[in-house]
Amino acid sequence: MSEMKSLAKDTAIYGLSSIVGKFLNYLLVPLYTYALARTADYGIVTNIYAWTALLLVLLTYGMETGFFRFANREDYDAKSVYKTAFLTLFTTSALFALLVFFFRQPLATLLGYADHSEFVAMMFITVAIDAFACIPFAYLRYQKRPIVFASLKLLFVVLNIAFNLLFLVVLGKNDVFYVFLSNILATSIQTVCLLPFTMPKGGRFDIQVLKDMLRYSLPLLVLGIAGIMNQTLDRILFPYLYTGADAQAQLGIYGACFKVAMVMMMFTQAFRYAYEPFVFAKHKDRQSVEAYADAMKYYIIFSYLILLGVIFYLDIFRYIVSSAYWEGLKIVPVVLWTYVFQGIYFNLSFWYKLTDETKWGAYFSIIGLVITLVLQIVGVPLIGYWASCGSSLVCYFVIMLLSYFIGQKKAPIPYDLKSIGKYTLLTLTWLALFYFCRLYVTDNMWLQMGIGTILLAGYLVKLVHDDFPLSGLPVVGKYFKMQK
Repeated sequence: MSEMKSLAKDTAIYGLSSIVGKFLNYLLVPLYTYALARTADYGIVTNIYAWTALLLVLLTYGMETGFFRFANREDYDAKSVYKTAFLTLFTTSALFALLVFFFRQPLATLLGYADHSEFVAMMFITVAIDAFACIPFAYLRYQKRPIVFASLKLLFVVLNIAFNLLFLVVLGKNDVFYVFLSNILATSIQTVCLLPFTMPKGGRFDIQVLKDMLRYSLPLLVLGIAGIMNQTLDRILFPYLYTGADAQAQLGIYGACFKVAMVMMMFTQAFRYAYEPFVFAKHKDRQSVEAYADAMKYYIIFSYLILLGVIFYLDIFRYIVSSAYWEGLKIVPVVLWTYVFQGIYFNLSFWYKLTDETKWGAYFSIIGLVITLVLQIVGVPLIGYWASCGSSLVCYFVIMLLSYFIGQKKAPIPYDLKSIGKYTLLTLTWLALFYFCRLYVTDNMWLQMGIGTILLAGYLVKLVHDDFPLSGLPVVGKYFKMQK
């Protein structure tokens, strides 16, 4: 239980940068949906950000996970591992930024933005800076400096919001250009502030270490490319597959409503920041499989809690976006379930990382990519963005199951399936009751949220009574020591 307390404490601190930061970024969504002239403008933002997410995976090529793996091995010098990764990422990111600058016009034409090469140049150079910064941020996690990590992550969020408010509200520059300009300015300042904490001290650039890291990490690149395409291919391909004249407008609606479900992704990301270093460090302990099993159970329990909360209070969450986008809100439950399956898949993925069989991750991701690609090519021309979100749901559900069954044969972990099954059944029952009341009992928004509140309270009672006594909470748990 002490290990789980440590994980919960780290998750709480790392989550400050993710949960609070993403919550503050929520403020940008209504700003964009109201300030930008058309839903199509937000469609441009959605499309280019999807491209940058894919590029970030390409430019980091699995080195972040590779760093954690080799820095925690006793037969490698951690300082040399860090210096090698640091200098390698700096070199490749700088070369990419130069290429983008000199070939910005052909790139913009290729992506369908021939008249706005500045959009592509700014965002692709931004992603080069982010790619380099991923190793220094990983080093902060390795050093267990969550406060510094969270502060620097929040610095970017605050700066990005400030620049957006300056350009879009104060100066009235209601143009997509200023969305991207705000991002590159905030990223550049954040990276300058990050370097004093993370410049390599000691160690050396080691070619053999680099070869070993690349041998381990490159299969993760295939995994990462396929994985991120599973997440972003819907927004990349949509303008090419949608047959209507308003493709960018529909993409804008889809992208904005996707943001409403982002609270689930915030939790997944915060959990990941604490969990990945924890897992590689605990692999030295032969009893660590018990900790992995507990972490999976608690992840699923709290994911269901978040899912229920967002669905029950969707009538409030919808105000995150302008009413011009509300027609797409029906996709939110689908996106939430996708995030749940994605998070479970991430937790399951550690069996092949810890056994150095990362090829399995590539296999699963490629299978998922094929599913995503086929469903989108067939479905988007017929049902629009419903096919986009549905393909992601099916993709992650399938590869989640594959990873579990194969993982249990390769490196069995005693997951508490009985407890997980009970919470799954409870969640599905509560959702069925909520939608029944919504459809057949009352159409009053406040009564619907009242019913949701009662159901949510019932879930919390079970959680506290059976699996998460308040005395186990970090920091405040000491005030509940008398709880039975």
